Amino acid sequence: MHYLIRRIAGTFVLASLALGYWVSPYFYLFTAFVGLNLLQSSMTKWCLMETILEKAGIAEKPDGR
Repeated sequence: MHYLIRRIAGTFVLASLALGYWVSPYFYLFTAFVGLNLLQSSMTKWCLMETILEKAGIAEKPDGR
């Protein structure tokens, strides 16, 4: 699960940086959102992407909660 979340976050950051450069600088706000979500999840131990992946049936939390 953690590797999948890191892969998704990295993809979002790189895609939004590219879109910000080539399409519109407003895409940099999405980059900031991803960074803020990573920071928030490190402090609260809750990650929105983890919840989304679990409800979609793509991955389970490592401790089986």
